[in-house]
Amino acid sequence: MADQTQPWAERTVEVPPQPGVGVPPQRDGFRRGVASVGQRRTPRTEQFPAVGHDEHAWSGSETPRRPMSWYVAQWRVGREWSVAGALFAFVCWGIWAISGRGNLGAPLLTFVLSLLVAVGLFFLARLLGQVIWERQLGRIRRSARGAHLVTALFLVGVGVAYLQQTSWVVRFWNFVTGG
Repeated sequence: MADQTQPWAERTVEVPPQPGVGVPPQRDGFRRGVASVGQRRTPRTEQFPAVGHDEHAWSGSETPRRPMSWYVAQWRVGREWSVAGALFAFVCWGIWAISGRGNLGAPLLTFVLSLLVAVGLFFLARLLGQVIWERQLGRIRRSARGAHLVTALFLVGVGVAYLQQTSWVVRFWNFVTGG
């Protein structure tokens, strides 16, 4: 009796090789790697399959369109950069607006317009990313980190511009840097 620790040893059976098994049958006059030229082939009797209307054929893409929720989920990845930039711009705007000691209507309008420009810049960065990254390089974008980073850098620049227009911040900065 065979050892119980190796149950597969009991089930193996030696099979001698048989001629012709595993080799495809050869056709008459067939030689591998040589095309038959000059022989008439019988005409095709079956019809070609009907090709259905492809709604994506005009765009040249063969992948189906993704739902809008997929794109929105993609836009959320990296949003902490834009939020941090917007928070910095808001604090700097607040310092600038309060230092003016006047009506907050015009400063509020400038801040809202700055945020709208930042949103437009975000979508422009996404569009450029789609054209360059996806179409030219053939890659798939899995997040919007790059667009959020560009937007955050813009908003930090806006915040610094607000601070440069505040006289006491400029005087303090010159005092600290010795300028």
